[in-house]
Amino acid sequence: MRRIWVAAYVAIVCLVGCQPAEVDHSQQPSATGPAATEKKAAARGQNAAAAGNKAPPSPSEMINKPEAQAVDPAGGEPLDDAITCLARTIYWEARGEATVDMEAIANVVMNRLGHKGFPNTICNVVRQGHEQGSCQFSWWCDGRSDQAKEDESYATAKEIARKALNLQLTDRTGGALYFHQRKGTPGWAAEYTNPVEIGEVIFYKPRGGEAR
Repeated sequence: MRRIWVAAYVAIVCLVGCQPAEVDHSQQPSATGPAATEKKAAARGQNAAAAGNKAPPSPSEMINKPEAQAVDPAGGEPLDDAITCLARTIYWEARGEATVDMEAIANVVMNRLGHKGFPNTICNVVRQGHEQGSCQFSWWCDGRSDQAKEDESYATAKEIARKALNLQLTDRTGGALYFHQRKGTPGWAAEYTNPVEIGEVIFYKPRGGEAR
């Protein structure tokens, strides 16, 4: 009888002590969230900058709409990730305009990405010229706040940025690298070719394809 009780006791101890330990998932690094999306967007930007790389991303590489909208939700974060830099450029250059105008601004940024004479990251494309005091995109160094203030327009800009990074955006500009508002014609416009008019903006490519 004693042996039976001992065997039962050992079995109970084993059942209690040998159960698999519960995993505290709250302490494990998350594979989702804004930080993960920013990394994914940076990778998409690098791929887009690669010469001749027009292959669409795989499903796992795609940035979905909730992911893009979760980045910089208030429109006031520092400009240090691809989605924020691209969306803020779209917002400030074409907020209040039709969606097609906003998409065309995204086209220019993406066309510059990796092109000879331009940087290989979205944020560096946007910031280019700041060191010389003559920014390629005037909103970046006009001395005013860069915080997006119109929620709906900024949400639209982020959605356009997402599509651009996913290579899902049609290039309405025909490969343009430059643009200006229709209401004024800068002197440099005469040096460029193939103007494309979209809304209130005119887009250009340099003659010979070289950046100036």
